[in-house]
Amino acid sequence: MTGAFWPGRRVLVTGHTGFKGAWLCAWLERLGADVAAFALPPAEPQSLWAQLRSGVRSTFGDLRDPDAVRAAVRAARPQIVFHLAAQALVRESYREPVATFATNVLGTAHLLDACRGIEDLRAVIVVTSDKVYANDGGGRAFEERDRLGGHDPYSASKACAELVTASYRASFFADGPPLATARAGNVIGGGDRSPDRLIPDCVRALEAGEPVRLRYPRAVRPWQHVLDPLAGYLQLARALAGVPARAPQSVNFGPDPASFRTAAEVVDAFGAHFGGRPGWRADGTPQPVEAATLCLSSALARAELGWRPQLDFEAAVAWTAEWQRAIRAGEDAAAVTRAQIDRYARSAAIEGGIE
Repeated sequence: MTGAFWPGRRVLVTGHTGFKGAWLCAWLERLGADVAAFALPPAEPQSLWAQLRSGVRSTFGDLRDPDAVRAAVRAARPQIVFHLAAQALVRESYREPVATFATNVLGTAHLLDACRGIEDLRAVIVVTSDKVYANDGGGRAFEERDRLGGHDPYSASKACAELVTASYRASFFADGPPLATARAGNVIGGGDRSPDRLIPDCVRALEAGEPVRLRYPRAVRPWQHVLDPLAGYLQLARALAGVPARAPQSVNFGPDPASFRTAAEVVDAFGAHFGGRPGWRADGTPQPVEAATLCLSSALARAELGWRPQLDFEAAVAWTAEWQRAIRAGEDAAAVTRAQIDRYARSAAIEGGIE
């Protein structure tokens, strides 16, 4: 798992106590990077981050505190920055809209401002969302040139983070280092314990032997295993850090169209792999508005970065269920996570683009 680019490379990851951030830190450690991280403390003792027992240099703090962000960036002296920290839940954004905008918009500005003047900084990647696009409900796959928007506060805040990044790029980073945004689909994988997310809801319901309550059973989303977009982020970082930088400024990392599925289909597939089929039932309580269909085109990532998803829908669900079954059987979460990372890297014909 070593190569020419990542060993010893100073990397800062924000949001490492979250689901995707914990997986990214685990992968960067496997690649030999020197990783520092900044985020809020984990929401619960059994978070994936806590289970991984990482050797990453972790600093707990709030993106809304510019002094804390600046201190963390200066201490890390990063060469590569992955900005994943965010308020990442749509329903929470309805409950706490101002806090969502403060974290996702001002927090991004605080991070980018702290990066100004950092010597040897080679690339900054701001991770946003597939929900940054103005969704007209037509069902076509969004491309990077499509108009940004967002109905709910979460989606709008992530679209605003895109604008903040573009403004900082034009105003303060025109001569480098390069800044890019990454827009991924709906990620699944082992260790996600977030509320109001489909796989954690499935695990809790299956273990209780109860039907999964679905808010939008027929909603179509671009489901993908967490390792696929993370591989894209790693490839994007290498391309940005190249001399000269050869990478687009905004990139979609989504699954193949065959992996677009309804929420109900995800529940059925996960139940089959996890070892039980309690089924699902529609949640009849009033729900905030969400798009019925959301699809991404990843043609740009394929053409410019040579990236492509390695795990189709069935494989993504199977790997997620495998991780959950292993932990349920008493296996060590850190070992299971490392094993899946290594298996992914071996099976993907893209190791040179990552390492």
